[in-house]
Amino acid sequence: MNSTIEYAKNWLKANLTTERYEHSIGTAECAECLAEKYNIDKKRAYYAGLIHDCAKCMPKDETLKILKTLKLEEGEFWNPKTHHAPVGAYIAEKEFNVTDKEILSSIRWHTIGKLDMTLFEKIIFLADKIESRTRPKEYAEPIRNALNEKGIDKALLICYQNTIKSLVDRNLSICTQTIDIYNSLLEES
Repeated sequence: MNSTIEYAKNWLKANLTTERYEHSIGTAECAECLAEKYNIDKKRAYYAGLIHDCAKCMPKDETLKILKTLKLEEGEFWNPKTHHAPVGAYIAEKEFNVTDKEILSSIRWHTIGKLDMTLFEKIIFLADKIESRTRPKEYAEPIRNALNEKGIDKALLICYQNTIKSLVDRNLSICTQTIDIYNSLLEES
């Protein structure tokens, strides 16, 4: 997988901003650490974390063109900041020849998540939010603490609480899927 990782790093350097590339490396490193903690394949987690934002810096018109070819959940068009996730899974499959369904799904759902995420999907979702290279400490630290003290689902719950508060504060629409996931995590905690 090393040549694949090297290819991905070179492709990402050419197609992402410097900060977004740094975030991708941070997410890969964090995903690898979380995978080790939860006894999941570290190489797969690193790779998924590395390429999770591969579509983040694509021009809007290209992103929308690809989005129109994909099957999306209700409400996914509401927030353009999440469009890169389904497009990223598409790019991962087409550009990086990823056939691992769980890696593709983890990329696909790393922004809004989904009900009944696998442990692998949860790891990539959280790694994206708490990596230490670019994420502000005041945002990431409470999630890291919850992860270490109370487990992965409690950390996810805090992520969703923060997301919903932020969307409400900015008068933005909230995807119904986000509310469903939040309610499900709340019931389980």
